[in-house]
Amino acid sequence: MTNQQFIDKLKSQTQLRRQGTTLPIAWRLEQLNAFKQFLTQEKPALVEALYNDLHKSPFESVVTEINFLIDEIEHTEKHLSDWMKDVEVDVPEQLQPSSAYIRHEPLGTILIMGAWNYPLNLTLAPLVPAIAAGNCAVIKPPRTAAATSRAIRELLPKYLDNTAFFVTEEDTSNDFLLDQAWDKIFVTGSGKVGKIVMQAAAKRLIPVTLELGGKSPAFIDKSSNLEKSVKRILRGKFMNAGQTCVAPDYVLIDKSIADEFYSLVPKVLKEFFGEDPFNSKDYARIINERAWDGLVKLWEGQDILVGGQSDRAEKYIAPTVLKNVSLDAEVMQDEIFGPILPVIEVNSMDEGIDIVVDRDKPLALYVFAEDQNVADHIIRNTSAGDSCINECLFQLGVPDLPFGGVGASGMGKYHGKHGFLDLSNARGVLKRPTDRDSIIGFPPFPA
Repeated sequence: MTNQQFIDKLKSQTQLRRQGTTLPIAWRLEQLNAFKQFLTQEKPALVEALYNDLHKSPFESVVTEINFLIDEIEHTEKHLSDWMKDVEVDVPEQLQPSSAYIRHEPLGTILIMGAWNYPLNLTLAPLVPAIAAGNCAVIKPPRTAAATSRAIRELLPKYLDNTAFFVTEEDTSNDFLLDQAWDKIFVTGSGKVGKIVMQAAAKRLIPVTLELGGKSPAFIDKSSNLEKSVKRILRGKFMNAGQTCVAPDYVLIDKSIADEFYSLVPKVLKEFFGEDPFNSKDYARIINERAWDGLVKLWEGQDILVGGQSDRAEKYIAPTVLKNVSLDAEVMQDEIFGPILPVIEVNSMDEGIDIVVDRDKPLALYVFAEDQNVADHIIRNTSAGDSCINECLFQLGVPDLPFGGVGASGMGKYHGKHGFLDLSNARGVLKRPTDRDSIIGFPPFPA
C-alpha cells in the first residue's frame, strides 16, 4: 500500500462516518460479533502464531490472549445499549426551564498501536471499545511479533468492515502514521515509545491514551500466607517469561520472613516447570536476541537464589530469583520485562512504601497480607495504575475495573465501560423551551 493509498483509505473512513454508518447500535454489535468470529474460527492459526513468536503454550495463549478478548467483547455486547443511552443531568434553578444530557458520540478514526509481548491481546483489545463507541480504526500490529502480526494482517480483514477498519502493512513506518490527523492515538508500549507518540501528537493536539509500564512492586507482609504468596507471585512473574507489563517487577519482603520465602521459591518453581524449565511446555521464550542480551546482564554480581541459566540461540532464560538486592543495582533501575525477580528485604512495610513512592508511579502494585489494616495502609499510602491484594495480574480479568497507568506508567483507562468512555466524546447538550425564559433575562439588566 502506497502512502497515497493509505491516505485515500482514511478519507473513505471519514466519508463512512459522515454517512452515519457507524452510529447505529446494530452496526456496532454486528462488527463486535464478527470480531468474536475471527477469534473463535481462527483460534488454531492464532495459537500457532503466538507459539512461533514467544513459545507460548496453547493454554496460555487461549486464556491470556484469545479468551480474554472474547470475554471483553461479550461484556461489551451485553452492556452496550446502556452505555449508549443519553445521561440526564440536573440543571441549576437559574437556568430553568431547561433539560440537559450527555451524549457519548464517536471520536472519529482511532490509530491503535499494539505491543509485542501480548501481540494479539494488546493490539486488538482497544479495538473492542473503538467499535463499541462507533469509531473507525487503523490497527498497527507490532512488527517484533512477526507471526502474530502476519496473522492479524491476513485474517482479521476477512471478518470486519474493511472500510471502517484496516490493518497497516508490515512496512508502514511509524513516522508516517504519527504524521496523520487522527482523532485519537491509542498506544501500548514502553515509556520511550510513549514520549515519541506524545511529541508527534502535540503537533496536531491529538489526544492520546498511553498504556506503558514501570517497575511494579509486590509487598509481602509478615502476616501473609507465605506459601500462597510465593505461588501467586511466581506465577504472575514468570507467565510469558516475565514479559508482562503488569508482572511483579520486584519483591519487598519483611526481613523476618525472607529466609522462609527463599526456601519456598525453588520448590514452587520445580512444581511449575519441572527439574529443567527449558523442557517445560508451559514456559515461554524471550522475544528476540536483542532483548535476551539486555536481560542476561542484569544478574551479574547478584546473589542468585535460583536460575541464571540461559541459551541465546533458543532465546531462553531460566526463571531467576535474586536475593536481597541493593536499590542501586542495575536490575533495579528500569522495568525488567523478563524472567528475573529481585527480592529486597525491608524492616517494615513502611520502609517498602518509602522505596515505592520515591520512584515513578507503577502500572500495578501488589500487596500480600492477611492483616487487612496493613493492606489498606499500603494501598492508601502509594499510587499505582491498579492493584491486587493477595493476587497478581487477575485485576485485568474484571471488565468493570479500569486498566491503565498513572504518571510515567501511562494515561487513560480502558476495559469495559472505561474503554467506551475513553474512545467517546462526552458531548454536553442543554435544551431550552421557547415559551418562557430563565430568570437570567436580557439587557438592559436591573440596577
